[in-house]
Amino acid sequence: MKMSLAQRVLLSWIFALIFLIMLVLKLDSKIHWNWFLVFLPVWTFDTILILMLIVKMAGRCKPDFDPRDGEHSLKRRLWYLTALLLKLAFCLTLCSHLERLFEIWVSVVCVPLWVLLGGALVELGHSVFHYRRD
Repeated sequence: MKMSLAQRVLLSWIFALIFLIMLVLKLDSKIHWNWFLVFLPVWTFDTILILMLIVKMAGRCKPDFDPRDGEHSLKRRLWYLTALLLKLAFCLTLCSHLERLFEIWVSVVCVPLWVLLGGALVELGHSVFHYRRD
């Protein structure tokens, strides 16, 4: 079963809306939940995306797969998986810092985010200035 674009966008918006509502309630001190619970919609959505990426990457192991078509696609999917894992690492370190589980600097908390943004800039530059050598 494949989700249409409208269904994927709706699912993204629902998770974002739930997260933003929980975040506003936490920041206004209306709820006294753990920060890990507030970020639960983000992690649920990221888990769904990671599972979908793993299934698509595992589809390359089928016997009828043509490897000539998918070299670029595999590298891109590996980058997406790395980006999602970096985002999860940032969310985990941010929640740990907000819950005061351990005392670290905010600059250390942001390292996964900076690596993610640097990788996104490299990916953007590669896609904009890429030329074919055919």
